[in-house]
Amino acid sequence: MKVKKILTFAFLASIFEFHLIGQNYFPPPHGFEWKKKSLEYFKINIKKLNSAIDFAKENEYRGSKDLRIAINKGFENEPYHKILGPTKKRGGPAGIILKGGYKIASWGDTKRVDMTFSVTKSYLSTIAGLAVDQKLFKTDDFVSDYIWDNSFKGKHNSKIRWKYLLNQSSDWSGTLWGIHDWADRPPKEGGIDDWKNRKLNTPGTFYKYNDVRVNLLAYCLLNVWRQPLPQVLKKFIMDPIGASTTWRWYGYNNSWVELDGNRMQSVSGGGHSGGGLFINTEDHARFGLLFLRQGKWNERQLISQQWINKATQSSPSQKSYGYMWWLNKKGTERYWEGVPEDTFYASGFGGNYIIIVPEKDMVVVLRWLEPTQVGVFMEKLIGALP
Repeated sequence: MKVKKILTFAFLASIFEFHLIGQNYFPPPHGFEWKKKSLEYFKINIKKLNSAIDFAKENEYRGSKDLRIAINKGFENEPYHKILGPTKKRGGPAGIILKGGYKIASWGDTKRVDMTFSVTKSYLSTIAGLAVDQKLFKTDDFVSDYIWDNSFKGKHNSKIRWKYLLNQSSDWSGTLWGIHDWADRPPKEGGIDDWKNRKLNTPGTFYKYNDVRVNLLAYCLLNVWRQPLPQVLKKFIMDPIGASTTWRWYGYNNSWVELDGNRMQSVSGGGHSGGGLFINTEDHARFGLLFLRQGKWNERQLISQQWINKATQSSPSQKSYGYMWWLNKKGTERYWEGVPEDTFYASGFGGNYIIIVPEKDMVVVLRWLEPTQVGVFMEKLIGALP
């Protein structure tokens, strides 16, 4: 009888442990302790994990810590490039690794607020997702039906749909905040006259990473929401997930508009010309966990699972890109060998990343890791898992 009781207890304990591993943990709001779990609990190889973290520390982004200098150096081949928004000197390498929502590792100053560059785009995409969830527009709609100024006038621009702005296949032609679309990351071949007079691609058929068009999306979303986008993000996402109050989202000094008699700033989708989202590593981790949990935080569905599925699907013109999320698709130049193919991530200049790995129930936030080494880091990290 005694043996039977022991076996029964062991069986129940194993069920309880399985339940704990499988349940969804969400950290309490900023200011309260984020629970940790031991590496042994998740059967993680401690030596291999420490090796991956040491690798991240030793492979700091090579650019200047004065990000104004780094930006100007990084985009020195762009004609007329100038910094129009705020910048900030950066910190050193930092990161957080979540498993099952629990914090299993961190390094560097995870509370320091830094620029995050194009990681901002994934937040901007989320603002679009909230608008779709609230039926403010459909991704198949023509943007010209919502924006009354001249931004989408003409034979070419009038054919642009919201989804083309989201997956960067609009090939929108024009000037926004004094920056020409053709001057953003121009091809190595040709010169200014060639770039100005290039043949336009049918909207939706050709992918081109372009911050002017991303900032155009931000401007369009501002017109639809009719309130500053940082307020939308705060109300519907950042406050509900318990983020800190230290993050900021900036535009340019000339990106102010008037809507309904109120002066508002149209924010930028990155730090290409300054501005964008300034945020700490822990808040990034919360945002990543929201997407790992398919838009749900505790019992609240903050953004629909349907949107997240759509945002992380390959685009027709770029298999490794969704709605401003990068996808780890085999056979593409963005593929990380040895990392699950269901991985998707936000990526920004200087080695800023929010990486979601659903197969491993994991979120990884990286700050200032040399971009060419991120794939190596991820392969090392995945190698530490059972």
